[in-house]
Amino acid sequence: MIVLKSSWELARMREAGRIVAQALAYLVERIRPGMATRELDLLTEAFINRKGGVPSFKGYRGFPASLCVSVNEEVVHGIPGPRILKEGDIVSLDIGVIYKGYQGDAALTVGVGEISEEAKDLIATARGALLAGMAQARDGLHVGDISWAIQQYAESRGYSVVREYTGHGIGRQMHEDPQVPNFGQPGRGPALKAGMTLALEPMVNVGGYLTRIRDDNWTVVTDNGKLSAHFEHTIAIRQGEPEILTVL
Repeated sequence: MIVLKSSWELARMREAGRIVAQALAYLVERIRPGMATRELDLLTEAFINRKGGVPSFKGYRGFPASLCVSVNEEVVHGIPGPRILKEGDIVSLDIGVIYKGYQGDAALTVGVGEISEEAKDLIATARGALLAGMAQARDGLHVGDISWAIQQYAESRGYSVVREYTGHGIGRQMHEDPQVPNFGQPGRGPALKAGMTLALEPMVNVGGYLTRIRDDNWTVVTDNGKLSAHFEHTIAIRQGEPEILTVL
């Protein structure tokens, strides 16, 4: 069931979202060549705990870390570990926080040192696809309007959007109704109503949209081995422009 959030519930989600945004900014300042991805996870968990939150991801369906770190051809759900980041890598950082029973969820993709022009364009496209989707997140429109906007933005620039994984409703639970695909048709799907809270998260690939899962049963990678970028915000549907909850 789709749940419309009250003003006090939105206040809790704003606090959760603010911690997410702060944690992402904290990591972006520190990421560098030579760093192991597990270091990013340790920094994330300590930061969230200092802010009075709880990492959403750790233990969720058995996930072993507080942060998803997905490098280069890894799309989402990368497990932090001994992998050493190197100059030219691109890295998706995905963080979830629970604050007083309510969730915030956001992600971004950054370069490690100097990156290729192809990687820069991919990252800019994934960020732009998220903005295009958020522009359609309005009371009275439909989930399909968001999906269509994301797909059209990415595909018009020569990229593809991942279809096996989607955005989602969010609130007390990390994943609530409705699902928000990154492809679709305008005017289709559940109607958007003020008070709905959604996590929009386009995953944009170089080449085709097909993916596969590595043997760790978590890490999703592009089937063609090419780069992928991922951006996400938690938003609230309002009268007029949506409110971004995962901001500083």
